[in-house]
Amino acid sequence: MEEQYVLQMKNIEKSYFGNKVLKGVDLSVKKGEIHALLGENGAGKSTLMNVLFGMPVIHSTGGFEGEVRIDGANMNVKSPKEAMEFGIGMVHQEFMLIPGFTLTENIKLNREITKKNFLNRIFKKDTLKFLDFKQMNTDSRESLDTLGLDIEEWVKVAGLPVGHMQFIEIAREIDKKGIKLLVFDEPTAVLTESEADNLIASMKKIAQRGIAILFITHRLDEVIKAADNVTILRDGELVTTRKTKDTNVGELAELMVGRKIELTKSEDNEEKDNNREVVLSLKNLKVDMPGEEVKGMSLDIMKGEIFGIGGLAGQGKIGIANGIMGLYETEGEIILNGEKLNLNDTKDSLKKGLAFVSEDRRGVGLLLDESIEQNIVVTTLQIKEKFLKKFAIFNQIDRGAVRKNALKMINDLDIRCTGPEQYTRRLSGGNQQKVCIARALTLEPKILLVSEPTRGIDIGAKKLVLDLLVKLNKELGMTIVMASSELGELRSICNRIAIISKGKVEGILRPDDSDRDFGLMMAGEYRKLHSKEAI
Repeated sequence: MEEQYVLQMKNIEKSYFGNKVLKGVDLSVKKGEIHALLGENGAGKSTLMNVLFGMPVIHSTGGFEGEVRIDGANMNVKSPKEAMEFGIGMVHQEFMLIPGFTLTENIKLNREITKKNFLNRIFKKDTLKFLDFKQMNTDSRESLDTLGLDIEEWVKVAGLPVGHMQFIEIAREIDKKGIKLLVFDEPTAVLTESEADNLIASMKKIAQRGIAILFITHRLDEVIKAADNVTILRDGELVTTRKTKDTNVGELAELMVGRKIELTKSEDNEEKDNNREVVLSLKNLKVDMPGEEVKGMSLDIMKGEIFGIGGLAGQGKIGIANGIMGLYETEGEIILNGEKLNLNDTKDSLKKGLAFVSEDRRGVGLLLDESIEQNIVVTTLQIKEKFLKKFAIFNQIDRGAVRKNALKMINDLDIRCTGPEQYTRRLSGGNQQKVCIARALTLEPKILLVSEPTRGIDIGAKKLVLDLLVKLNKELGMTIVMASSELGELRSICNRIAIISKGKVEGILRPDDSDRDFGLMMAGEYRKLHSKEAI
């Protein structure tokens, strides 16, 4: 019956500027149930949660279609504050704690308990009440005990292990009165295995109190351990909802990433692969890129291949190219055509035949207040001293050559603009990305590193960019290394794909390998599962 559900989201649809990101999604969670929500990056999980919490990004972009019911009543949650009033709480992946405050002060923040005193009684002002630390400590202790966290409530948060901080976040939520549903967003991402086990045990205790839990995670083994039911999203659509007792890690992995893949690469790639030489070798590479740290990985990339690098957000795939190009502090060895690159030296990487299309087009890729034509040639001017008229005592930019190159790139990449003199700041995001690609191609590199090349580009332009990469590889023999969150795109054009998990290579697959293996690697479960099978 409907009333047994704490949360029902029915036929939820959401579009951003004509791009439909949720396509009729249903999600129902019962009282006292732990319900897992799975999906790759970009599957629609975050947008669905934004709808649930009434986030401004939803309402400022035209709202959504469908129904959100809480305890059977139709609700249109207008803000996170309203969501909390309806009994919905969230344990965020990023900590929301104040280091200089005690555990109690963090747990009771904005919900402080006060008590009367003689000043308050005389002047009849609530602002003169004292904080009731005794009652607040008692409440905090109860929440901490529920989670099995044996730390005094008066201890300050600063200096505590990250695992403890995660439990304090949860304690704050369960201390709230009237909580009906708790959303756990990747709560075990920063925890050790034993801490994760303790968290799952705590989640089950919370559920026994009648609180429903929506558990967002990429760790499939934890889904099997903790959840009663699981819902899987893919490309904004509902794939399935099923009982965890009727499924397993392998099937969940396959359902999470499975899709029809149209291979656009040459049919004889496999035969060529066997005869290729190593052109770029990474040995024990470590890159200190915040949020995308690489923790000692090794790879061999073959001459003339399109090599894909995939993985979930924050696992290190973005850090690899940034480290090779010297944009973040890097250790290990990078060997290009048998010669060691100078680490942390961007100019050396560019001079030796590497080019890079950054995932951060506005921060790294572009001079926003310069023209398209100037952006396209700026790196080549500095590194290769092309597009110059050289005189005895000075050099001058060859405006004619710069213009000719810009017009060719604008035509080849279909850059929608008023002309080569237009400032890149005034271009759409997709066209800004194309200018970044044009700048890299103008270097005429031997190896092209591209990071999230289709981010922010419409569907038609995505195909153009992918077809261009295949064309460069096929006609010029250019080696391409492509890091992307879009697994389908990697599988459509790459010869081989390395999946990165926790800063290391989880494995290397062919694009036509099974969805199950891709899903297991994305979730960081492949090596673990296969090591168990080998015992």
